[in-house]
Amino acid sequence: MEWSLENLSWLPEAPGDFRLRCRALAGAGVSWTRDVRFLASHRLDSAQLVQLAKSIEHLQPETQELTRFKLAFLSNGTAEFISPCLVASAARHGILLERIDTPFDQAAQQAMDPRSRLHRSAPHAVVLAFDARALPLDISVDAALAHVNAVRAAIHRHSTASVIVQNIARIPAPLFGNLDKALAGSAYRRILDYNAALEASIAGSGDYLMDVAALAEDVGLEKWHDLSQWYTARLPFSQRFVPLYADVLARLIAALRGKSRKCLVLDLDNTVWGGVVGDDGLDGLVLGQGNPKGEAFLAVQRAALELRERGVVLAVASKNDDGVAREPFRKHPDMLLREEHIAVFQANWQDKATNLEAIAEALDIGTEALVLLDDSPVERAYVRSVLPEVGMPELPDDPALYPRALLFGGYFEAVTFSQEDRARAQAYQANAQRAQLKTQIGDVAQFLQSLDMTISFAPFDKTGRSRIAQLVNRSNQFNLTTRRYSENEIAAMEQDPCIFTLQVRLADRFGDNGMISVIICRERPDAWDVDTWVMSCRVLGRRVEEAVLAEIVKAAVAAGKTSISGTYIDSGRNGLVRDHYAKLGFAPDGGENGRTRWRLAIADFDTPALPFSVNLRPRVIAGGIKQAGAA
Repeated sequence: MEWSLENLSWLPEAPGDFRLRCRALAGAGVSWTRDVRFLASHRLDSAQLVQLAKSIEHLQPETQELTRFKLAFLSNGTAEFISPCLVASAARHGILLERIDTPFDQAAQQAMDPRSRLHRSAPHAVVLAFDARALPLDISVDAALAHVNAVRAAIHRHSTASVIVQNIARIPAPLFGNLDKALAGSAYRRILDYNAALEASIAGSGDYLMDVAALAEDVGLEKWHDLSQWYTARLPFSQRFVPLYADVLARLIAALRGKSRKCLVLDLDNTVWGGVVGDDGLDGLVLGQGNPKGEAFLAVQRAALELRERGVVLAVASKNDDGVAREPFRKHPDMLLREEHIAVFQANWQDKATNLEAIAEALDIGTEALVLLDDSPVERAYVRSVLPEVGMPELPDDPALYPRALLFGGYFEAVTFSQEDRARAQAYQANAQRAQLKTQIGDVAQFLQSLDMTISFAPFDKTGRSRIAQLVNRSNQFNLTTRRYSENEIAAMEQDPCIFTLQVRLADRFGDNGMISVIICRERPDAWDVDTWVMSCRVLGRRVEEAVLAEIVKAAVAAGKTSISGTYIDSGRNGLVRDHYAKLGFAPDGGENGRTRWRLAIADFDTPALPFSVNLRPRVIAGGIKQAGAA
């Protein structure tokens, strides 16, 4: 089959026994990752997506391998055929989706009525799926934008849900021909102006854009709009694109919950260069200008470097002798990738799955955060059978299409982008340098002192809001309660005098680690209760937890509290912090059903000597200005 975006060609074909496997999900011992997500991670048509969705909704697995998400859909078109496909597509990205269907073409009424089905269902997010036919664009761009913003405002007035707003795919109807785009007031120009105004309105609001205009252009506007289907069934776009649309929306939802991948793992031979370096030698590799295939492999390397520039970590997993595999990085004149771009280099004769697990361990991330780019269908099939959670685009025969398969797969979907995101790849490199220094020094206390660390504490603020939401939603291992909050909910906490918040940053002589921890404490009569405590695993073993607790205690004392309480909720993935409170001197305070309560009497707390210098930023709340460490 020819590679195409419409067919989701980056996914493998569905297994021949797909229907039998779906039925088997009703049996005992079903694993979300091994069974459900494995099936979802194939190229499925609408009928197969619906069948899998029915199995998932009947299964409702009680497992911590997934993230639950409630989604409401408001549209001027018929959405019933889309929502079940969303359930199966979300499973592909590690999300157990509960769909909230609302009445046809009742968006404003559902949004503005606090007793509507929409608001009674308490969704995590609401999709506003409007097209040009739903908006008063014939009146003005301002009128159309005002209508959408009124619906958004009504949703926010009655709920804490995030809003995902679609922009508009142009309906091709060249009334003026080549003048359409340039002519002010033309239908073409009104849609362009509306999309630009909508994007500006959403920026920094805590809501999110779904770029349907770009998606429709990618597959072709003339194919996207099926006017017969609109007139007969009010289908907002051609039904042939439902699997693609569902996948694009599902990966956006997954990104909201921190499910985007973090690391691109590269095979080498016939993936980043043509040929086998161990057999063909350096001079025999196909790479560089003047050769069609050589230029195609350069494009693969360029795509990898562009991903690194936006913060994706690069690693290598190659069946090769280490010295042989590194030689092109060091000596080939046309290589764009160099050793310094690679955070972990695994070149040996072990199987790919073992090397992927080693890469994940070295980076302190889960294997679900990895994407493998490998030209070998045998290797891909093996890894998929052992580690189905690893992202892995199917690659066509032509290497010119490798970047398209990688990028259109949506593995690295972003809902925000900050300077810290941009610096993430370099941060992992610096972590490797720290690990090397620790090995050289040996003594942990001396090692920590040698890092010249500065820890910074500040309350939540608008500047840090997107990174705070990112940490809260992405952190799984060092996460005491695994509670998830949207940017809108975090914004509300900034102004709540009954909530104490901390964003924690760490820098050392190797570089700035950025924001590495987030704390949310809720006020009780004589205590503070730790609602959320998350931390990046990259800074484990550096006594950050002790410094954070000392800051919480100082602030609690200033607020007149006598104790601090916290809860550990077993998520199945956060066993790393099972003894977190015990190690910090908290005493058991009861618990049940996977929840353990802990309590620290402030009178019993002694501030430890720590290897940090401390920066504080003032905390501004309704009562005036107080220090970051004082509520």
